[in-house]
Amino acid sequence: MKLLLLGIVILTLSGCFGEEDRIYTVDELMADEVLLAKIISECRNNPGTLRQTPNCQNAEAAEWRVRLRLPRKSSGG
Repeated sequence: MKLLLLGIVILTLSGCFGEEDRIYTVDELMADEVLLAKIISECRNNPGTLRQTPNCQNAEAAEWRVRLRLPRKSSGG
């Protein structure tokens, strides 16, 4: 019984800490522009530490792809 209770507690607590370390794919970031903007902002605010992390690299790639898909605004003339 004690082991079952301990297992439940460990599983419950493990769900609280996994989101910070999650690595997002380029496709996930392209689909969620709010998350993309958040990660890009964090990476640009701390490039020395975060620049080479998978999330920053994926966010940069996603941002590049999103920009390529957007139609260019005409100059109005």
